[in-house]
Amino acid sequence: MSYFPVSMKELCDEFSKMPGIGPKTAQRLAFYILKSAKSDAARLSQAILKVKESVKFCKVCNNLSDEEICDICKSAARDRTILCIVEEPNDIMTIERAGNYNGIYHVLLGSLSPLDGIGPSDLKIKELMERMKKEKFKEIIIATDFNTEGEATALYLFKVLKSSGGKLTRVAYGIPVGSDLEYADQATIIKAFEGRREPSK
Repeated sequence: MSYFPVSMKELCDEFSKMPGIGPKTAQRLAFYILKSAKSDAARLSQAILKVKESVKFCKVCNNLSDEEICDICKSAARDRTILCIVEEPNDIMTIERAGNYNGIYHVLLGSLSPLDGIGPSDLKIKELMERMKKEKFKEIIIATDFNTEGEATALYLFKVLKSSGGKLTRVAYGIPVGSDLEYADQATIIKAFEGRREPSK
């Protein structure tokens, strides 16, 4: 027996599908929507639909963008000789908030996970190799997460990029083993980039 109207239960169910949202948080969000002004709820629903309709992946780096090419790739102020490889677009947001990196990016849109059937062909690694043929980088920073999947991805990238000509480094100091980049604070990100290292031989 449900103590909520069907529409409230459906809203709670939809919120519960989101990552990190459990039943109690979903219920709080549903009540927040219920108590909000109808105009606020309308703006929220319009914003969600607008994101679905207008946001796409940048054709160069796979970052999120409203246009074919994202603002970072279009910017003349970025150092185009340094490339940072990340797993997801939200990792770019995390690094940009730290404010100490001025290079460009390549987003893999995932990480290697053989147990889940995710191999190199499922990521944007082929596109990365195509960029290597067209662009020359003096440094390539691998900033995948420090969990099992991120470490496996980093090792694979070191192997396929070792003949790229650029210096290969890995963000290091400050990021705890087993953690995701997106949850690191600004100071931690700065330290991780300052302490990046070349892979051990």
